[in-house]
Amino acid sequence: MDPVWEGGESVIKQGLPRDQVSPIWQLLLIGDGSPTRHLQLLTGEAIKVEVIDMSSIGMDSDNVPHLINEISGPRLRRQVWLKTDSGQRLAYATSWWEKNKVDEYLKNKDASIWESLTSSRIELYRDIRCVQYGNSPVLETAFGQPGPFWARYYMFWHGGQPLTLIHEVFSTYLEKYLGKSRLKLDRA
Repeated sequence: MDPVWEGGESVIKQGLPRDQVSPIWQLLLIGDGSPTRHLQLLTGEAIKVEVIDMSSIGMDSDNVPHLINEISGPRLRRQVWLKTDSGQRLAYATSWWEKNKVDEYLKNKDASIWESLTSSRIELYRDIRCVQYGNSPVLETAFGQPGPFWARYYMFWHGGQPLTLIHEVFSTYLEKYLGKSRLKLDRA
């Protein structure tokens, strides 16, 4: 995704002005709840995980902001679609894991991270680091929806240590449930 706007710690702490992004979109983007669970509640459908790829990337930064350096290597990258039971793609997600620990936490690779971690009763802290708004022709085609799209980076912490870095991009299809998602960049 090519960001046209990005917000860090101050935006996450105070939120965006309501004339730029609705409160309901902000709950999805900077709230610390499970997006998989939120998508299920919004759509009324079970959310399926379609694993696109799980690849060892060694110590490669994978074109990710400096945040990836908090995940010890060698690393594994997992890419998935989150979609409704009826097949509508709602989000694209990438997660980066310490390769030697991924099997301990993702016992079922086809389940959502939320489902895997909660079924094992693993206590976590979700640390949202960055919110983005941007374009991606590839995601427009894959979602079957026009951009720009909202995205976020966050870290899961467990036992005081970073567990995984996650990047999620949300389809504009969600406007059906959440209202318009457009960021007003031209503040006059």
